[in-house]
Amino acid sequence: MRRWAIWVPLIVFLVVVALGAWRLTGPSETVVKSALVGKPLPDFSLPAMVEGKPGLSRADLATGKPRLLNVFASWCVPCIAEAPQLMKLRQAGIEIDAVAIKDSPDAVKAFLARNGDPYARIGDDRNRVVQIGIGSAGVPETFVIDGQGRIAAQHIGDIREEDVPKLLAALEAAK
Repeated sequence: MRRWAIWVPLIVFLVVVALGAWRLTGPSETVVKSALVGKPLPDFSLPAMVEGKPGLSRADLATGKPRLLNVFASWCVPCIAEAPQLMKLRQAGIEIDAVAIKDSPDAVKAFLARNGDPYARIGDDRNRVVQIGIGSAGVPETFVIDGQGRIAAQHIGDIREEDVPKLLAALEAAK
């Protein structure tokens, strides 16, 4: 009767290994989506990051007109990759504001000189307080903000050419 009892630890071990393997091979969520999509932006006010360009506050994003809010950093390689798409959006008349995280004014100024400057305002979020407050987990991320200051949509990662129509549609829907 006791012979089968010696196999119990092995069976339990094999079940645990099988469950672990099943979880590792299944699809996983690889991005952290903001819980604030559809909700108002939190109240914030950031100082200007670069000279000659205003800082950013919640009031700047609740002007009655939809706009994009881009979270970026000068040290972010995907931010460089999305720069041409942001410039195209700006040339199409889209208003784009930015939150620069964990950065310095000189580095951001050099980044904009190299990659173009699509931004109307850039807020200095060195401690990532606003970034975390709006539900952004990394850079780059772009949010569609409706005219009342609510987050209408979120785009995680760099904006690629195929993403531009989706962002334009989200801006149109946010009117």
